[in-house]
Amino acid sequence: MQVSLSCPIHDSFRVQQVAGMFDVPLEERLSERFEVELPTDDELWQIGLIVGPSGSGKTSVARTAFGDHLYRPSDWPNDRAVIDCFGELSVRQTTELLTAVGFSSPPSWIKPYAVLSNGEKFRCDLAKSLAVGCKPSIIGRTSGDASCRQSIADSRRPLIAFDEFTSVVDRNVARVCSAAVARAIRRRRVSARFVAVTCHYDVAEWLEADWVLDMATRRLTRRCLRRPTIELQVHRTGLEAWPLFARHHYLSGSLAPQSECYLTTWRGEPVNFCATLPVIGRRGLRRFTRIVTLPDYQGIGIGMRSVAAVAAIHRGRGHRVRVTSSHPALVHHCKRSRRWKAVGLKKAGSSNNRTCGFNNYRSSTGRVVVTFEYVGGREKAVGRKR
Repeated sequence: MQVSLSCPIHDSFRVQQVAGMFDVPLEERLSERFEVELPTDDELWQIGLIVGPSGSGKTSVARTAFGDHLYRPSDWPNDRAVIDCFGELSVRQTTELLTAVGFSSPPSWIKPYAVLSNGEKFRCDLAKSLAVGCKPSIIGRTSGDASCRQSIADSRRPLIAFDEFTSVVDRNVARVCSAAVARAIRRRRVSARFVAVTCHYDVAEWLEADWVLDMATRRLTRRCLRRPTIELQVHRTGLEAWPLFARHHYLSGSLAPQSECYLTTWRGEPVNFCATLPVIGRRGLRRFTRIVTLPDYQGIGIGMRSVAAVAAIHRGRGHRVRVTSSHPALVHHCKRSRRWKAVGLKKAGSSNNRTCGFNNYRSSTGRVVVTFEYVGGREKAVGRKR
């Protein structure tokens, strides 16, 4: 593919001065022409990456190659919640899309875009880019297809190119976001092909791109890098760890004093909090009462790996462990995991607050909730510390 770049020269006294001082040749128009290779139309791929230093022509290549498929950020209204800004998509499709890019925080879904953090804004833009040009019917999960049919389907999936990918967030958020979007696309939770355009090389292995065009050398490599292993440590902790996570919990910021608490860390940083309680009147049965993953680490499976690790600890002590939730990401994970078995479904939630004997108790009345019981399995790359 050939790319031609040009810009006009606007003559002025200062332009003439700079040209004379630094021996810059003045022409009617500055231009550059170069050639790069990109995958052909008959190649099958899901994720691509165009990377290189500033000014190397990344955006020009993306604009030339992908045209209208290059996402252009739009203004977000200040008087509407982000959940209301996804056009014709249903609430379920919108929440699944936000969850797929690692933005699975219901308290933030109902806020305007303007008040969100940079990391949350980036994830909202990423979710909207993946929804642009996609019919509502193709955003979601597909399963059960033969590999040949999946390959054909991959080539027909809508194409989205995202410029300045991860440029506005810190590098830890950038890596987690990259892994989240790659996970969503490869598991077909988002029905699209994705091209990231960025000056940051550190996202390459987290995206696990099928091809990489390095604009520093203008060379195309076809490969799929392996994402680094995410090794977690689970620590038994006390109630003092909860305040860091409390405001991110979508039901309540309170925590029962008799809760058994666990803190999960990654590279020494806290990322997840879990707490369990005994089920009254059911000897040997415990339930998860709090599960919170910090927003910067959502979307790459840390939450459910932590839950499974804590459940395994309880099972090793002879306990049965259950988790009840209406959160789409948790329900979807447990439905397809062999470690969890569905044992209950309540389409209208549990009893209302007045039938409960605890103050400040928030029931699930009016919400569809599913209960799963942990049935065991081997947890990988999760250590335990007391």
